[in-house]
Amino acid sequence: MSDRVTAVTDREPVTGPGQPVGPVGPEGSVPVTEGADLLTEVRSAVARYVIMPSSEALDAVTLWIAATHLQPAWQHAPRLAVVGPAKRCGKSRLLDVLHDTVHDPFITVNSTPAAIFRSITERPPTLLVDEADTIFGSVKVAEKNEEMRGLLNSGHQRNRPTTRVVGPEHKPTKFATFAMAALAGIGDLPDTIMDRAVVVRMRRRGPGESVRPFRARRDTPILHALRDRLAGWLVPLTDTAAGWEPVMPVEDRAADTWEPLVAVADLAGGVWPDRARAACRVMTAHEEGQDQDTGLKTRILTDIRAAFAGYGNPDALSTQSLLSALNADPEGPWREYGTSGLTPRGLQLLLKDYGISAANRRFPGDTQRRGFTRHQFTDAWARYCPRPEPAPPTGR
Repeated sequence: MSDRVTAVTDREPVTGPGQPVGPVGPEGSVPVTEGADLLTEVRSAVARYVIMPSSEALDAVTLWIAATHLQPAWQHAPRLAVVGPAKRCGKSRLLDVLHDTVHDPFITVNSTPAAIFRSITERPPTLLVDEADTIFGSVKVAEKNEEMRGLLNSGHQRNRPTTRVVGPEHKPTKFATFAMAALAGIGDLPDTIMDRAVVVRMRRRGPGESVRPFRARRDTPILHALRDRLAGWLVPLTDTAAGWEPVMPVEDRAADTWEPLVAVADLAGGVWPDRARAACRVMTAHEEGQDQDTGLKTRILTDIRAAFAGYGNPDALSTQSLLSALNADPEGPWREYGTSGLTPRGLQLLLKDYGISAANRRFPGDTQRRGFTRHQFTDAWARYCPRPEPAPPTGR
């Protein structure tokens, strides 16, 4: 091992909760490759300077850093949304570490979209946007930066160029937009960006949590050494990565966004394929519940399924019986949904987008009441809250 690498690994670990440093997983439990070892070193370096919100977030950032060195291989360029509720949550410090470890960093603070268009090539830079809340923080400001938002959205997928009129002849010219990007800011970014991002929700350090101060003169050469080793390992694997289709634990846009990270983990081997898929599942599931309205609309389906099961899965339930079960659940949000808990009207509004509504039904005892059939929910359950399946195999 070189002297430069020893400088990274020989320091005493500085950690907080969820901040393991050094080899990951039981020693000798899986073969450790050069790539797996290198990812572990990068993970330790990130944890040295930044308290991450979870072990999964630390894994995701490590894999995102590595994936920037293989951008020509990817069909999608995942965004990394580094957001927090207030100042001093470590967002800018994480961007400092990214700047010294990712491929060809391009700081976009005060850069115009036109300048960024002209900087994206076949081997694109990695866009780093600090204080993104000043770009998208209010409707008025966001409207002025609509072009930047469009650039970040279109650049998530390959072959989505933007066309601009240039030169004295006003000739329409296409500019590439495809590039990985990390954005740090207070509060959530626009939904269209968050939906294309690996979201890391930072928080302030708690009592007893400490990190090593970042000093550019001392630490940048160490991080650059890791960056160069990442490039040396990954760039020769570009064609292999381009043809690799990893088994994903999620679907649709979430799979598009996480696929480069999982692919890097598969290329590294060792414990990283399992860690990558675990991070993908946990962090994607967490984000699905962040939008309160969307989260409640999914939660109501899950809780209605539990209510039917609690009554023995009858063919139909009256609205009254269903609401009684929902409002009685001490772990559910429904007893505090409004001043009187969830009402028939509230239930109707939550189910409206699914095309599900109550109707007059005949129940045992030849009584007729408003209610729902179990069959009404089977399609929505399958689409929006399928029951968990065993994790897929990760072997290459």
